[in-house]
Parts: sequence; C-alpha cells; structure tokens
Amino acid sequence: MKLTIYQADAFANQLFSGNPAAVIPLQIWLEDDLMQKIALENNLSETVFFVPSQTAGADFDIRWFTPEVEINLCGHATLASAWVLFSKLGFEKDVLRFNSKSGILSVTKKADLITMEFPSWKPERLDVYHDSLAEILGDLIITGVYKYRDILVELETEEAVQKCAPDFTLMKKHFDKMIITAPGKKVDFVSRFFAPGAGINEDPVTGSAHSQLIPFWSEKLGKNKLHALQLSKRGGELWCEQINVERVTMSGQCVFYMQGEINI
Repeated sequence: MKLTIYQADAFANQLFSGNPAAVIPLQIWLEDDLMQKIALENNLSETVFFVPSQTAGADFDIRWFTPEVEINLCGHATLASAWVLFSKLGFEKDVLRFNSKSGILSVTKKADLITMEFPSWKPERLDVYHDSLAEILGDLIITGVYKYRDILVELETEEAVQKCAPDFTLMKKHFDKMIITAPGKKVDFVSRFFAPGAGINEDPVTGSAHSQLIPFWSEKLGKNKLHALQLSKRGGELWCEQINVERVTMSGQCVFYMQGEINI
C-alpha cells in the first residue's frame, strides 16, 4: 500500500517556524493501530488523517494522533489539512467542514489566511490545585489556576512564560497537558503548551489550547478579537475571536515543507 504524505508548518509565515504537521489523505480509514504506528514513525507532535465524510454537513472526517495517543482536537494539524485540501488537492468550496470527535469544524480561506471555527472551552478557576504545581514550574508567581480539558496556569508576565523551565518528569506524573499564559507586551496574550502525557514535552503552537485561552482572555480583557503568540522555540502567531459562548475562531498561515510517499 502506498500513501501520500504532506508536511507543512502551521501558524507560520516562514519555513522552520510554527508547528509542523504530517497530513495523510485517505479514501477509507486504516486500522487504528496502523495510524498510531505511522504517527510514531513520523515523530511529529501530530499526524492527521482524513477521509471523505458520510456525515451530513461535513466534507471530511478527521482524526489526529500524537506519537503516543489519539487526541480529540488539534488546531495546527487541522490548519495544515485545510491548507493541503485548498492548495494541493483542489478543494473549491468556500467553506470546508471537518467532522471530528469535537464536532463539526468549519474552515475558510481568504488570501493566505486560514480561519478555523472551533468549540469554546472556557476554563473554570480551581480554588484547590495539586501542591506539586509550584515545584513543576519553578520559582514563579502563579496568579490563578483554571481547568477545562487541560490545566491552565496564569502567570504574571510574558517574561515568566518565556523563561519557565518545567520539570517534565514530575509534570507527567500529575498532568497530561498544561497551558501557561500571561498578558503580552505587543499582543493580547502569550502562552506555552506542555503535553508530556501525550508524548510531547512542549508543543510549538497549539490550536486546541486556544479553544481554552480565547474565552479565558476574552472575558478577562473585555474584548472579542485577540492577537496571540505562542512562545515556543519555533513560535507561532494566531488571530483569534470569541464568536459566542459556544464557538471561537483562530486564524493563521501555513507554509509547505514537503510531499512524499509512505510504503506499507
């Protein structure tokens, strides 16, 4: 069996930045174990697969795999998949709709900017949280701790987010995924995302984290349109909007890296 594989840097406007994703279009699903093995072989934060959908209102069904597990939502790999469909596979509709484990995800393209509509996951404040958190993150002032899918830790400054050097071994014992965030100097907010429980110590740019960050900062700053930076080594830029209590959008660019063939 031969499969076409694409790789693109998502939430980036130049190569070797943003978050790389492997994109594999299929006509029918492979066995779950095989898709997981391919994701492990690729050794990127995400490998994404999609097939033509039989679901009403959807164009494709989509699934995302880290090197270790399947996850329920991934922004950068969805962005990369949309870019492949628009730019390489000739998808011509105005709106592209993916059916996923997190519902229908709508994607539109205008010039070189791709906009994704995702669920809004507002995190709720935790009055009590694990006492290892301070040890995991080091000598930082924690402003607040919140949770929806992931633990979200608010820090005082952009510098604190940038300089944070987590203990990933200890983090993995207590948390699968963690977001740290603070107000930005030149943008509305900055963040970093850690997922040692999913086999990724730090993810370069994370759309699913922004499903939580957008409602969090929209309420805190009193504005619906937000500009965000993820402060990983590769870095990533997102233009975000809180549409309503149920939906957010995040927009970014994508840069093509390679196309190849998998022989199985």
